[in-house]
Amino acid sequence: MPKESMTPKERWLAVLSRKNPDRIPMDYWATPETTAMLLKHLGCSTELEMCRKLHVDMAVKVYPEYVGPSVPQGYDIFGCRYQQVNYGTGTYKECIFHPLASYDSVEEVELNYRWPNPDWWDYSSIRSQIAHKEDYPILAGHYEPFLIYKDLRGQQKAFIDMVENPELVHFCLDKLFDLGFTETQRMYDQIPGKVMLTYVAEDMGGQEDLMMSPAHIREFLLPKMKQVIDFIHSQGAFAFHHNDGSIRRIIPDMVAAGIDILNPIQWRSKNMDRRELKKDFGNDVVLHGAMDNQHTLPFGSVEEVRVEVLDNLRILGAGGGYILAPCHNLQPITPIENILAMYETGYEYGWT
Repeated sequence: MPKESMTPKERWLAVLSRKNPDRIPMDYWATPETTAMLLKHLGCSTELEMCRKLHVDMAVKVYPEYVGPSVPQGYDIFGCRYQQVNYGTGTYKECIFHPLASYDSVEEVELNYRWPNPDWWDYSSIRSQIAHKEDYPILAGHYEPFLIYKDLRGQQKAFIDMVENPELVHFCLDKLFDLGFTETQRMYDQIPGKVMLTYVAEDMGGQEDLMMSPAHIREFLLPKMKQVIDFIHSQGAFAFHHNDGSIRRIIPDMVAAGIDILNPIQWRSKNMDRRELKKDFGNDVVLHGAMDNQHTLPFGSVEEVRVEVLDNLRILGAGGGYILAPCHNLQPITPIENILAMYETGYEYGWT
């Protein structure tokens, strides 16, 4: 086995800079239940210890500390109420109260709703959060406003609003942009020169196609997203873009907006063939993910997992520009042996 000559941070930076890393980086995404199982199995006390054991180059995420007005149990800072829903294969928080659902105009929202203030967070703890972790890529900032808007309005209303109430969509997304952008800037200010990645996301795709029209994406989502990406680049960092499902039709727009990393590469979705994505966009963006967690990882055999790793290394890793990771959070039904097989195979065969 070759000997590692790079830190995880150096490995990511090499891939992002189109240079040759010692091996293809590997990232980790999982539900808390899955992480708890894996920690117990490996005898590790922290997620970072687990990643070192598995040779995973996980990005370290930092967050400000909430110090604002008290939030009732079960609610978030936007006034959305959530309930834990057990699907048999895992438990997720689902929004069951949408605070803007009863309003139909900008005037009603302005009169009745209080938006969160970026001063409700204390950013000073961010410096201590990266202590002893600077060999890993640091991810600061999380921008995904339409996801929040869907909880504020209810998913069905949120999509209908794009057609029937565009003024309200623009107003609310502007408010969410101002909050998220200010938070991100303040996080960068705490650790200047230390941030490598910022998460810039929206889930635009379903299994078969986009969930919203390209015209609506271009009107409501891309202009503000580009402002965030331009800021990220001005700080010498990279835009990590998460976008689920069948999104092939909008990828050229995302590339034009300046994304640096495209995640999660759900290649079993329609029009998401790995070879085509690599051919058409592999020179423009780093491809991240592609280990299928709808079929292969939870339900496949160890051998099928190993074959998929090798396929991804061969197809997406050709010529560089690939980071191996599950194509979304590993679920608690995923056999531990499949998770271990993914990372062991990636480590064994990912040397460049």
